[in-house]
Amino acid sequence: MLKEFKAFISRGNVLDLAVAVIIGAAFGKIVTTLVESVLMPPIGLLLGKVDFSSLFVMLDHSQVPPAVTLSLKQAKDLAIPVIAYGQLLNDVVNFLIVAFAVFIVVKQANRMKGPEPAVAPATKECPFCASAIPAQAKRCPQCTSQL
Repeated sequence: MLKEFKAFISRGNVLDLAVAVIIGAAFGKIVTTLVESVLMPPIGLLLGKVDFSSLFVMLDHSQVPPAVTLSLKQAKDLAIPVIAYGQLLNDVVNFLIVAFAVFIVVKQANRMKGPEPAVAPATKECPFCASAIPAQAKRCPQCTSQL
C-alpha cells in the first residue's frame, strides 16, 4: 500500500494540483484584502460613506429600544439574529475578481497551447455500399469492391 501511495503522490498531476491549491489559497487572501481594503472603501465613500461589511438587517427588534442604533458587532454580541448582507456584497465582488483572474489565466494558457493537431479519421465510407470501413482498407469487407 505504501508503494501505491508513493506512485500516486509522485504523479505530475497530483503535484501540480497541490501547487495550484496552495497558490490559489494565497491568491484568494490577496484578492480578499484587495476587495475589503482597497476597492470597497472608495465605492462606499462615493455612495455616501457606507461601509459595506457592516451593512445588516436586524430580524428581532424586541431586545433593542427603537431609538438605539446598533452596529453589526454589537448586534452579534447581544445574540440578535441579523442578515449581514454587506459581507455578502464583499464576497460577491471577491468572487467576481477571482473568477475573472482565472478566466484570464485559462485564456492565456489556451492561447499558448495552440490549436490541437488534426487527427486523420480511422474509418472511411465505401463508395459502393456506403458502409464504414478502416481507412487503410484496399477492399470493402461488406461488398468486396476494390477501393
